[in-house]
Amino acid sequence: MASVAPAFLRVLLLLLPAQSWSPVVAGNPRDCDAPLVSALPPSSFGSSSELSSSHGPGFARLNRRDGAGGWTPLVSNKYQWLQIDLGERMEVTAVATQGGYGSSDWVTSYLLMFSDSGRNWKQYRQEESIWGFPGNTNADSVVHCRLQPPIEARFLRFLPVAWNPKGRIGMRTEVFGCAYRSEVAYFDGQSALLYRFDKKSIKPIRDVISLKFKTMQSSGILLYREGQHGNHITLELMKGKLVFFLNSGNADLPPTNAHVNLTLGSLLDDGHWHSVLIERLDAEANFTVDKHTHHFHTQGGSSYLDLNFEISFGGIPTPGRSRKSFHGCLENLNYNGVDIIELAKTHKPQIRIMDQNMKTAVALCHQATK
Repeated sequence: MASVAPAFLRVLLLLLPAQSWSPVVAGNPRDCDAPLVSALPPSSFGSSSELSSSHGPGFARLNRRDGAGGWTPLVSNKYQWLQIDLGERMEVTAVATQGGYGSSDWVTSYLLMFSDSGRNWKQYRQEESIWGFPGNTNADSVVHCRLQPPIEARFLRFLPVAWNPKGRIGMRTEVFGCAYRSEVAYFDGQSALLYRFDKKSIKPIRDVISLKFKTMQSSGILLYREGQHGNHITLELMKGKLVFFLNSGNADLPPTNAHVNLTLGSLLDDGHWHSVLIERLDAEANFTVDKHTHHFHTQGGSSYLDLNFEISFGGIPTPGRSRKSFHGCLENLNYNGVDIIELAKTHKPQIRIMDQNMKTAVALCHQATK
């Protein structure tokens, strides 16, 4: 790979403040079921409407009896919602609900929405199905629902779908989870981040690349790595879909075997975070986007391994390449257990970067896709 022009490597990096939990290690899973709502101020709650000042959203904490004993909207219909601002992006693992204290007002079914910004909302889904949460059968019993998988979000909205026909919508809620540790790099559409690893190391038969992305544009290079004989791998966002392309560079193979071209996902330019996992063990590989996995076999044997000792993220840092660079944020970027963004933030020699502007990066990565 050619040397990188300094003006091209304009990557703004940020490391969000260290959180209170440690990563999962074998035999020592972290606790991520702490109540997140009970200590929030009234200003953290919002709603579509309220029946009276005593039925406002600030009274919607689990087991509380103040006010009228919970949130109740002015009109009970399917256009009502209760919103909670957790203050920062958190990992949410479960939710719980009650009806209005000592009343005939409770919700029997609801939907859950989540957002980073409070503007761009996404509905919680499980196994590609819209997950309608079971609610309550009386005013005061608590119904817990675990989120599998968990979500990362700052804002949550509860949308009542059905309620006691002899009463109104009434809700008290709690959310469970923990602080979310996030390392993020913002790419401005003209930048790349180049990671060079030790040339003396033995090339692994197993490769694992994991990341999350949130994009401002529908197209752009997320990952690129090339070899000496025309072989290369590319992970590219194209019109809202993610394309993984592998060219083995083996001229002895027919074109259908020398190339792998896989497309997963759609509407990935929706302003939400999406997860990517690429796993390769010798000639077998998995490509996963948002829990959807495609397994494939790489032809050409060791030709896949004949790649340069460097990999670029966010673009192809070689003058003259016309492919569009990524414009958005990459989060928790890991290559074979190496935290790429942490290396960049701590100015390690394996990373080529310039013009770190931490303050600007924080603002841009939180506001880029509101």
